[in-house]
Amino acid sequence: MARIAGVDLPRNKRAPIALTYIHGIGRTTAAKICKKVGIPDSKRVQDMTEEEVGRVREEIEKSGNYQVEGDLRRVEGLNVKRLIEINCFRGQRHRRGLPTRGQRTKTNARTRRGRKRVTVAGKKQAPGK
Repeated sequence: MARIAGVDLPRNKRAPIALTYIHGIGRTTAAKICKKVGIPDSKRVQDMTEEEVGRVREEIEKSGNYQVEGDLRRVEGLNVKRLIEINCFRGQRHRRGLPTRGQRTKTNARTRRGRKRVTVAGKKQAPGK
């Protein structure tokens, strides 16, 4: 099991695809990393040697070129917190839990707004004791 940046990579996937399981690394960046350290795109994680895994780990963690996992999440959280503190429009939308990039909210936006609560007509309260 290859562990890079605190993430266990899936063993049966190709190396560039498995690297995308790390927060902050997408398909393009993963392909660049594999090319730079000399791992063919068709190689699977389970077939990688410890030396190859070490080269990938060193390229991601020690080079400082990539911001991944905890550091990236912290920076993103601080950016959102800053928007909320300066009370800009995007910060207000974050505070209310609404979409921040101009999407419609009359319909859709269920992910940000939460599930719809339907009131049942004619439902009576339970008698109090």
